[in-house]
Amino acid sequence: MNYEFDFAALAPYWQSFLAGAWVTIQLTVVSVALGLVIGVLCAVARRSGVRSLRMAAGAYIETVRNTPFIVQIFFIFFGLSSIGLRLPILWAAVFALVINVGAYAAEIIRAGMDAIPYGQIEAAEALGLTKFQIYRDVIIMPAIEKVYPSLTSQFVLMMLTTSITSQISAEELTGVANNIQSNTFRSLETYVVVGLLYIGITFLMRGAFWALGQIAFPRRRRLGLL
Repeated sequence: MNYEFDFAALAPYWQSFLAGAWVTIQLTVVSVALGLVIGVLCAVARRSGVRSLRMAAGAYIETVRNTPFIVQIFFIFFGLSSIGLRLPILWAAVFALVINVGAYAAEIIRAGMDAIPYGQIEAAEALGLTKFQIYRDVIIMPAIEKVYPSLTSQFVLMMLTTSITSQISAEELTGVANNIQSNTFRSLETYVVVGLLYIGITFLMRGAFWALGQIAFPRRRRLGLL
């Protein structure tokens, strides 16, 4: 093989790489925040005594988990536009990511809720806590603590999934890389750089989640579980 690497050809585009990485981080932060809220709400709905809520949450979760993300984002961006609901590219990307990660987060959180001993709930009821207080302090927070590693891994996977938003021309890291390689014809070097940037963002996210866990779950910190 006589291929000669030429990373110097990419030097003029370093700002574009960083801009794409920044858009990827922004998409991730917004989607994680909103997706976590949807995940908690859907997990609560799945355990609700109201049958219609359980069915609606279950239908949403199963639909998302059993269809490819690229189909979901095409449906939101191209499908809805055909009936007059045209969303800006980044809004469509965030909407699709939130809908996707919310479904996966819901099942992870629900598993954590199911692991809470019922005796703890009965004890909270005996102490006179309201249903909201029981869910907040006895069910949801301990449940998230139990599944925190799985939940954060899902969020990291979601960050990598943002690359698919390039298919609707989102200017995130992969979308920027596609433009750069078409201009420079240095595909191998371009995607080596992009791969390293994704690895860097992944380690940044894992470090941020570790620090957040240290603050939010001091018990796990004392037990050495984080």
